[in-house]
Amino acid sequence: MTALTLSTAAAPGLRADAIVIGVAKGAGGPSVAPGAEAVDKAYDGRLAAVLETLGASGSEGEVTKLPAPSGFKAPVVVAVGLGAEPEKDAGFDAEALRRAAGAAARALAGAKKAAFALPLAEAADAGVVAEGVLLGAYSFDAYKESAKETKAAKGNGKAPLAEAALLSGKPRDKAYKAAIERAAAVAEELNRARDLVNTPPNDLNPEAFAAVAQAAAKEHGIKVQVLDEKALTKGGYGGILGVGAGSASGPRLVKLSYTSPKAKKSLAFVGKGITYDSGGISLKPAGHNETMKCDMAGAAAVFAAVVSAARLGLEVNVTGWLALAENMPSGSATRPGDVLRMYSGKTVEVLNTDAEGRLVLADALWAASQEKPDAIIDVATLTGAMMLALGSRTYGIMANDDAFRSAVHEAAEESGEPAWPMPLPEHLRKGMDSPTADIANMGERMGGGLVAGLFLREFVGEGITWAHLDIAGPAFNEGGPFGYTPKGGTGTAVRTLVRVAELAAAGELG
Repeated sequence: MTALTLSTAAAPGLRADAIVIGVAKGAGGPSVAPGAEAVDKAYDGRLAAVLETLGASGSEGEVTKLPAPSGFKAPVVVAVGLGAEPEKDAGFDAEALRRAAGAAARALAGAKKAAFALPLAEAADAGVVAEGVLLGAYSFDAYKESAKETKAAKGNGKAPLAEAALLSGKPRDKAYKAAIERAAAVAEELNRARDLVNTPPNDLNPEAFAAVAQAAAKEHGIKVQVLDEKALTKGGYGGILGVGAGSASGPRLVKLSYTSPKAKKSLAFVGKGITYDSGGISLKPAGHNETMKCDMAGAAAVFAAVVSAARLGLEVNVTGWLALAENMPSGSATRPGDVLRMYSGKTVEVLNTDAEGRLVLADALWAASQEKPDAIIDVATLTGAMMLALGSRTYGIMANDDAFRSAVHEAAEESGEPAWPMPLPEHLRKGMDSPTADIANMGERMGGGLVAGLFLREFVGEGITWAHLDIAGPAFNEGGPFGYTPKGGTGTAVRTLVRVAELAAAGELG
């Protein structure tokens, strides 16, 4: 991962491959953002005019490269757009800084060192810039032999940015140091979640995912328990077993427990971990299978959040439940019309085997409920309906408590993860009535994302506060990279969960 430093050095004398500055979009054209005063001075105060001549406007994510002024030890200035110029005495939006830093880091792939002269009015700004750099510099090339050769070749330009120095930072200030350290811990775990999502399903089956979790737990002092097929059968986890029945790779339920001796609150995070989703007997149509390695993104987010909480030493108990299975068609697969007896004792008529995520989550939600946490949050790439409702960059939040749903939404927005509160309309519950079982795994087609949320609510213990995050849209980016978001796995929901844990530790979750 890119190395981070805080520096008080002046931009002209710093040895680096590039100096990164911010440019805002003003009413009269681009304007140079605070932090780049020394660079602007070296252009005789005409840097904004030069950038405008080159076509720069200051729009968010825009990157413009130009030769550095005479006397600079860095050969290149990289101007990155911050979006609209803030009102007087107002600072730049945190997400604008994060995305700008990420766009610059991506543009500087191959560079050994870059100095970031972006606006750092306070320690929090240093944290978001650091986060943007670390997330923007991400690359996944474990399966590309050519990329390995490229990295080995000295001076070749495709390796991620090696080092980033944040100018105007305060290396001796505890708040600045803490902000950088937090950014590094969360970004490293988020990038590990991205790696898991991007790993091909032939190398990441439930057993392999469980092994990754076990190794990380050992490294960071987290208790781990893995239930294999034998233990799941003995425990009566009919949902997880039913989904995994058609695969040669058996399912797993992984429990990760981080505890703090100073904790006053406990949280449970539950993640959908379908390592590959063919749809089962209700086979997905052609064109819908190619990205289904990402159907474990919820479990990856939960895994990363628990490890982040441990690395940050948060004063809250956090338990992560990874419901892992591979959904495949075969002679042993669950059929439409089958009835599964869930871990809770309820029976479910399976009308569509491609609505499998809610089945594994149901067992894990009930298991989490038995420990009586203060709140449960589940995370899942659950429904295409949520993508139709909110698009590919925003996830939906449902909950059995309006205040908690609002708190999670605020945590998401504060973390830079676009989300939107969604309802759980009671009238949609009737559509899941089954003449054969306690409930069916399908209901009305319209509002399918909300129907899925209502199904999950049935498996949350009485009196427990719960929220459901449907991250089907933003979990996997099929388009081009933007800001600090790469093509492929994004690590969506990791930062939201970490922020919720921080709020709970501080007694501010509500």
